Amino acid sequence: MGGEDWEMWLDALLAENLLAPGVQTYAYSYIGPELTWPIYKDGTIGKAKEDLECVQRALDAKLAVIDGKAWVSVNKALVTQASSAIPVVPLYISLLYQVMKEQGSHEDCIEQMDRLFRERYTHPQPDEAGRIRLDDWEMAAQVQQPVQANWQIVNSDNLKQLGDFDGYQASFLRLFGFGLDGVDYHADTDTALKVPSIA
Repeated sequence: MGGEDWEMWLDALLAENLLAPGVQTYAYSYIGPELTWPIYKDGTIGKAKEDLECVQRALDAKLAVIDGKAWVSVNKALVTQASSAIPVVPLYISLLYQVMKEQGSHEDCIEQMDRLFRERYTHPQPDEAGRIRLDDWEMAAQVQQPVQANWQIVNSDNLKQLGDFDGYQASFLRLFGFGLDGVDYHADTDTALKVPSIA
C-alpha cells in the first residue's frame, strides 16, 4: 500500500531506458471521511498512504528528465479484498453505496477508471497536495451528510434499509468469481482441466 514497489518498478524502467518521453504513472489511494480515520487514516494504512505520496514527489523529480509525471489518484471507497478486511469500512461502504445509488452518482471500479482516463488524463485538476481526486463525488456534502446521519443510527435491524447490504455482498462475491450471471455453480467441475495456452 506504500510506494516502495512503485518506485522500484519506475527506477528499473528508467535505468533500462524503457519509458517514453511524457510518460505518466498512477498509484491509487484512498482517504475517506473523518468517521473512518481512527481505523484508516490514523493507523498503519494511513502511514502507507503518506509514504505513497512521498514516493510520488520523488518520482516526479526522477521523471522530470523525460517530461514525465507521477500521480496519486485518490479514489472512491470500493469493495476490494483490502477494504473488506478493515473494521468499519464495509459498513461505511454499504451506507455510502445506498446514498450514491439513490442519487445516481455511484461508480464501481471500471466506471471510476474510465472517468480517470477519460476526464483527468489530459486535465488532471490536482488538489492542493498535487493529487487527482476521484473521490470528489463520494466526499460531496450532499452524499456525506446523509451517510453520516445514517452512521449515527444504523444497527443490525435497520442495516438493510439504510445501507446497500445486498449490493455490497454481490460486489464482495464477484471479487472471488461468485454470484456471476450465466454460471451454474452447482455443475460438476473438472478441477484438473489444462489451460490451453500453457504447454
